[in-house]
Amino acid sequence: MNNDWLIPDWPAPPQVRACTTTRCGGVSRPPYDGLNLGDHVNDDPLAVAENRARVARQLALPGMPRWLDQVHGTQVADAACVTQGYTADASYTFEPGVVCAVLTADCLPVLLCDRAGTMVAAAHAGWRGLAAGVIEAVVAVMGAPAGDLLAWLGPAIGPNAFEVGPEVRAAFVGHAPAAEQAFQPSPGGRWLADIYGLARLRLARLGVTAVYGGERCTFTEAEYFYSYRREGVTGRMASLIWLEGN
Repeated sequence: MNNDWLIPDWPAPPQVRACTTTRCGGVSRPPYDGLNLGDHVNDDPLAVAENRARVARQLALPGMPRWLDQVHGTQVADAACVTQGYTADASYTFEPGVVCAVLTADCLPVLLCDRAGTMVAAAHAGWRGLAAGVIEAVVAVMGAPAGDLLAWLGPAIGPNAFEVGPEVRAAFVGHAPAAEQAFQPSPGGRWLADIYGLARLRLARLGVTAVYGGERCTFTEAEYFYSYRREGVTGRMASLIWLEGN
């Protein structure tokens, strides 16, 4: 496995396997240079296919990831039923060998599992999906007591780089006044938003308090991560989670 990829540092049971790729280790050319896994960003399809094959090979995946057509919504898919072009922003599975996957380049990937290692899920949580309730939707579908769940927050745009308008702050504060703490004033009436803090608040309101990760910044760490805000035309990283077979 590429040493620059991220393995979640969380107390998940051993049958739960997870990884977030970086831009390192692929064949895509600029402006997608590196390991672009997104097939919707006008990269060379052959390069994307090779990059995806490398990920599957290096992680010894039990099957190809169940890629979603992400739309910043709250739809949650049963990953075992996902086929090409399936529209959703999260997926879950109870079946060993089914690989849940989300693509990001500043948006927040959230990986979840239960302490017993019987279920896993992955969610794509940009600010729109987060505000609309994608985390609430995937936790509801998993059906486990909140205290039995673990969550890991993968690489996203950091709180010193994510500048948003007042309408974004209003969307979160209107849902929960405590969200005020995740926003700091920025010049011109704008705000710096802490998407990690906002996700932790949403998880805490559900009773999920075993939350890990949330330290990286896709915008400032250009060597490792794609960033839509930084580059506009760019690639995508993948956050993957699956259950090992018996």
